Amino acid sequence: MFPFQFKSTTGQSSISQRCSSDDLTRLRLKYTPYYHSFTAQDATRVTLNGRQLVMLASNDYLGLTHHPKVKEAGKRALDIWGASTTGARLANGSRAYHTELEERLAAFLGKEACHVSAAGYLSCMSAVQSFAQKGDIVFADKNCHSSLLAGIGLTQAKVERFAHNNPADLAEGLRAYDQSIPKIVVFEGVYSMEGHIAPVADILASCEGQNCFLVMDDAHGLGVLGEGGRGTAASLGVTEKIDIICGSLSKSLSSTGGFVAGNKATIEYLRTHSRQTIFSAALAPVQAACALAALQLLETEPEHLSRLWQNTRRHQQLLTDLNLDTWGSQTPAIPIVLGAKERVYPFWQKLLENGVFTVMSIAPAVPPGKDLVRTAISAAHTAADFDIIATALKAASRRW
Repeated sequence: MFPFQFKSTTGQSSISQRCSSDDLTRLRLKYTPYYHSFTAQDATRVTLNGRQLVMLASNDYLGLTHHPKVKEAGKRALDIWGASTTGARLANGSRAYHTELEERLAAFLGKEACHVSAAGYLSCMSAVQSFAQKGDIVFADKNCHSSLLAGIGLTQAKVERFAHNNPADLAEGLRAYDQSIPKIVVFEGVYSMEGHIAPVADILASCEGQNCFLVMDDAHGLGVLGEGGRGTAASLGVTEKIDIICGSLSKSLSSTGGFVAGNKATIEYLRTHSRQTIFSAALAPVQAACALAALQLLETEPEHLSRLWQNTRRHQQLLTDLNLDTWGSQTPAIPIVLGAKERVYPFWQKLLENGVFTVMSIAPAVPPGKDLVRTAISAAHTAADFDIIATALKAASRRW
């Protein structure tokens, strides 16, 4: 029996009936793995239905969401600028705080220019949609984020998918087309579900001489990899060879919003041609101020990044000791691959019962046979948190 009842579909339109009778929605509402509403949050602890849980699914990698300097920056911005720009930057103007964040973020990433938007999803869409035209070919890693694929879908470019993190497959695809044809290669620096780092050097080698424009989503690399957390390209010394670096402000920078960084010409071109930029309301002052404060902490308080990797190694060792499959994760985004959806839900549920909140992902969101529970480590996780995490993982693992 389902714990709810949809209304009768009699007399409804076909689409209304489709919504009322959707099996996937019924299953989601029955098992309730998503859209939980927490009533309190304090660092790595959240409160759900009166119980305090360790949050092990957040992308707050550096644990800066509750940092006093970040919170104070947001309060100050609210007092100075108010709650919103109430419109798009094209229509009623940018604000000085937009420009300051863009200049600081571009410099941090090693790029000439940057544009910030109200959501990382919008930024990553625009990073492709703005540049791909009819007659171009987009080559995209098969595991690319939905935001990148959505941007590709808004273009008239031809699309080719290459095997995940497989530069040889990319090279073979590129060789099938004349060098004169413009090509856009889209991939991620860090893949958030798998925890994989892209083989960027080999991707660059595959693109050599093939008339390629490279777009890299580094939402999960910024603040995590490279000197001072400057990201995947910086960690490999190839920043100048990546045309566009895009991502989110809602991970290591503990805010919301997104960014696209590149040389001045490409960013100005984006501002002319990006639908997501032209027609979206501007980033709010509080969001920009919090992101800027977090960016400043990255530059002045390296201990957060150091602690993140200490915690990551501790968590990886715990999972290894329990013989759990982490899909070769190389980053603080660490999946627990269980291989079948019938195994994922009870594992997730057992973690929840033992005080740990995670998120589950099953096919088609992940490849068949890779159904998983995703965990994510933060610099803010404490020894007490890890005691709870270890107990919960051991309890969940006993079933297998």
